Amino acid sequence: MAMSKDNAGEVWRDWFMNDAVTVEKQLYRLFHFLPHDPRCKLCHAPFKGFGGAVVSALYNRKQSHLNPNFCNICEDFARKFPSGAEVEMSMLFADVRGSTALSEQMTPLEFQKLINRFFVGASRVISDEFGLLEKLAGDAVAAFWGAGFAGTDYVARTIRAAQAISHSMKKENIPVGIGVHAGVAYFGAMGSADGLVNISAIGEEVNTAARLASKAAAGEIILSEAAMGKAGMDGSRLEVRRLELKGISEPVSVRVMRV
Repeated sequence: MAMSKDNAGEVWRDWFMNDAVTVEKQLYRLFHFLPHDPRCKLCHAPFKGFGGAVVSALYNRKQSHLNPNFCNICEDFARKFPSGAEVEMSMLFADVRGSTALSEQMTPLEFQKLINRFFVGASRVISDEFGLLEKLAGDAVAAFWGAGFAGTDYVARTIRAAQAISHSMKKENIPVGIGVHAGVAYFGAMGSADGLVNISAIGEEVNTAARLASKAAAGEIILSEAAMGKAGMDGSRLEVRRLELKGISEPVSVRVMRV
């Protein structure tokens, strides 16, 4: 599809939702297997080491000087076409429970190392399951999945990622709570006055995922009924919980998974 400002939203929607093989999706899956982090947030091109040398030499992709989260090609595309579309997606939010109390029990360096282990471990899992890492901020990680780049089982991948993160953080003795939800959200590039862009997912469903995570105790994964339904998951053996979420008048029924 020829790219223009008039059809930018359609192209963003196709990239996110359509699982037909395109050149960019082939490259995305190729770059995924090349070492190593950090990577382009959009196409997964590695910036350092052997993988970085390969994509630089063969594809002329390097870390953007304007935004280190993207390669020069993806950043340029997103800056020229700061658009997006409403798409079906799944979302994962994970954060360290009781981080303030933990920080008071540690030196700043010790706490930084703990948070970094969480970031590195969670990022690796999200990458392995073809998720798009939206942000690493404070003591939290946010990521989202769509059929276009993660496959038609993208919601199941999100739940597997949640389980893997919870399991690895338990081994690291890091208390993490996770929320998983699925629905329609806006996905695309949003620019700023100085030319920087951010690829993000926003909307009420994204907020719901974040609220679910805020209700999860350490070691818990809170799954919305929507996520479980789209994943084709039988949650009959999981604990049912009714949660009051900000902005929602009626309690929301969820399932609680522990790893």
